Amino acid sequence: MENFFRKFKLEDKEEVATVISVIDKGVVFRGTNLWILIFAIFVASLGLNVNSTAVIIGAMLISPLMGPIMGIGLSIGINDVTLLKKSILNYGIATIVALTTSTLFFLISPLNDAHSEILARTSPSIYDVLIALFGGFAGIVATSSRQKGNVIPGVAIATALMPPLCTAGYGLATFQLSYFIGAFYLFVINTVFIALATLLFVRTVQFPLKHLQNPRSQKIARRIIWLVVLVTLIPSLYFGYDLVQQDRFTKKANRFIANEAHFPNDYLLSKRIDPKKKEIALVFGGERIASKDIDALKARLQYYELEKATLQVNQGFAYLDEDKELLRNEQLSQFTGAIAIKDRQQDSLRHILDSIKGIELSGQQLFAEMKAQYPEIDSAVIQPGYVYSDSNKVNYGYFVLLNLKSPIRSSEKGKLEKWLKVRLGRSNLKLITQ
Repeated sequence: MENFFRKFKLEDKEEVATVISVIDKGVVFRGTNLWILIFAIFVASLGLNVNSTAVIIGAMLISPLMGPIMGIGLSIGINDVTLLKKSILNYGIATIVALTTSTLFFLISPLNDAHSEILARTSPSIYDVLIALFGGFAGIVATSSRQKGNVIPGVAIATALMPPLCTAGYGLATFQLSYFIGAFYLFVINTVFIALATLLFVRTVQFPLKHLQNPRSQKIARRIIWLVVLVTLIPSLYFGYDLVQQDRFTKKANRFIANEAHFPNDYLLSKRIDPKKKEIALVFGGERIASKDIDALKARLQYYELEKATLQVNQGFAYLDEDKELLRNEQLSQFTGAIAIKDRQQDSLRHILDSIKGIELSGQQLFAEMKAQYPEIDSAVIQPGYVYSDSNKVNYGYFVLLNLKSPIRSSEKGKLEKWLKVRLGRSNLKLITQ
């Protein structure tokens, strides 16, 4: 058992003076460090703008923000007032520069949509507190060891100091105060609990104190520290509780939909669950669902601990909200008008077709009558048409072309032409024989 616990003993520790020196050097923001911070902010802002997780991770890796935060925790832990002032000053400079840079970027960026990477950093909870605390422990332990490995980059990614600052800048640039408050609060959580982890580790492994304080001053300082921790922690507990409640509501709603939302001859087109407003919206396609069936479905909510939830069942166009009702009516009106136009076009085409068929039938009858009177007729072309002249007056008439087996007299031709005019009711008729 003793060998087992020995495995947890910190070995190969760095010299305390070296650890303090390393952290002290990382505190200062000027020249190279400041430019790296600005470029990292631009990279992180671009990542948030295009919703790219890989780009955001890259910005975290090159960000030097961990330095002054660990410096605050170390300085309090060893009672180094000079280091504390320097850390707070540089922390303030870094924060102002980062906020200014990200705000300017989002002011000039043509993309202003709040993607998932931005929204994920506007509602911090107790889980973010735990991430920052344990990330801070990993960071100070790695810094105090000669075998640092890739722990520091991992801590930079896990604690995510850059994205909250960039999201806060997005909130300022787009005048969305809730985004700014949520994101900046997440940044404060990371700051406080990384510094707290550093402080607790330094006190636990008993780094030598630089300045001894009298018991009363030390007591006041301890109270201030824990007051800051509590003020930072309490809102995250509420948000964490709310997050858990929303997750439970979503699970219960999905179970309710899977088990109960079934109607004969209907199928579920879509579902929308809003855990914040406790609303469930279902859209069905198929036959019309009776009101009593919808009421029966709502009555089943209590068996899934969803009695406070609002259930909305929509069918077909019913899922459109009131704001879209006018558009729906306009679309229906346009659709009805298009159908009416189509019907009129079909009626016109049907009339033309009927006219053509009528002409064909009347032509056959007319040929039979002419053939009975004049057996010399071999075939006939009977065609209605229009006569155009220089006066631009258009007259409707008929053209009759007869193929004869043998010629007929002119008097007979004139007689036949008069008969055709009477028979067809057209004075404008031209008879041609050949």
